[in-house]
Amino acid sequence: MTVVHPITRAWITTGGTGAQNYDEFADDAEITAIIEANPHSALGIEMPHKAPESLGKSFADALPDAVSRLAEAKADGSYTPAEQVVVLYRISAPGEETAYGLFALVDTDQISTNADEPGLVIRNEDVFIAKVRERVALAEALGHLLSPVLLLQTGRGDELHAALAAATEAAGAPAATDTDQAGRTHAIWLVGPGPQQDELTALAGGGELVVADGNHRSLAAQIGGMSRFLAVVTTPASVAIQPYNRLVSELTTTPGELLERLAAAGAQIAALDGPAEVPATGGTVVLQLPDQAYAVTLPHTGDSRLENLDHALVERLLLRDALGLDPGDKRITYVGGDYPASWLTGEVEAGRAELAILIAPVTVEDFVAVNLARQKMPRKSTWFTPKARGGLVVAELPERS
Repeated sequence: MTVVHPITRAWITTGGTGAQNYDEFADDAEITAIIEANPHSALGIEMPHKAPESLGKSFADALPDAVSRLAEAKADGSYTPAEQVVVLYRISAPGEETAYGLFALVDTDQISTNADEPGLVIRNEDVFIAKVRERVALAEALGHLLSPVLLLQTGRGDELHAALAAATEAAGAPAATDTDQAGRTHAIWLVGPGPQQDELTALAGGGELVVADGNHRSLAAQIGGMSRFLAVVTTPASVAIQPYNRLVSELTTTPGELLERLAAAGAQIAALDGPAEVPATGGTVVLQLPDQAYAVTLPHTGDSRLENLDHALVERLLLRDALGLDPGDKRITYVGGDYPASWLTGEVEAGRAELAILIAPVTVEDFVAVNLARQKMPRKSTWFTPKARGGLVVAELPERS
């Protein structure tokens, strides 16, 4: 028995509803602008309080608006229903490797968060519980899931990649396509009951599945009592890890004292002459303060691979020890790889932040090793690309079907 299943009742986009996932933005104003430019965007349902006509409402107060928008999208033909399907998924762009995935439902009771907890789905990061509660409330209000959890098949990834590539090649014209903000084309095809569906779900569920994106959404499935959650199962050959940086809006000390505290903890600090850039490899992070950028090598303070990841050292030595900030503090913004170093340093130069922390991307080797050991990655430490797009395939919760 596989842990990956067809979607009992799906709603498939007819075009125009695709969107970045709700947690891909460093600035909420971008969400409002996207919804204003495209009212059919699934963001208007996923982030109802950021839609132009709902601004000023709390998330909870805007939930009826989300319900209305989904109902309207179904009624106006933006989505068409399908039953007992999995959905082939291909992401392509000139100059990039083609990425493949499979939209399906995955058993929630397979989620494992530590070595003592059995399960084939490994969740690997700490989360912000307030965001999880919002996802639970949205799912309960809608009775549908619009944004998939991205799962990396570590056991039979090569076989799955080959099968998905062959299936999409033979599938003919896609059911729908969508273009994202980076110019990538997202294409989907439906696969109904039969031998091909059985083969694909068996391959997709044929080994340990690591949460590459969607830790909050997977925890929301558990807290919300959902028997299954919407996922895109993808392959190691389909993804890359980009940097995941931080902005601190307000320092708890002066820049000079921050550097002194880091030096006292054993950090090596060197002022940079040129513009701040994200380090290409781990070992050194870059700090952009209002008057100067610095390369900082933080001392290794633990014995394990996990404890000495740059993200773990930043969280422990810089944020907690030097600044006295919990990683969940509202003064810290986690900024994914879609935003270049120049954007982060520009926020500091403009006075909207007092510190930018630029961190080299985690390696796939480190990511897989930490997860297979059932250890947790530091929060917001992996920005996988390309991202699965929300609003292409909507799943009715099995409990509501």
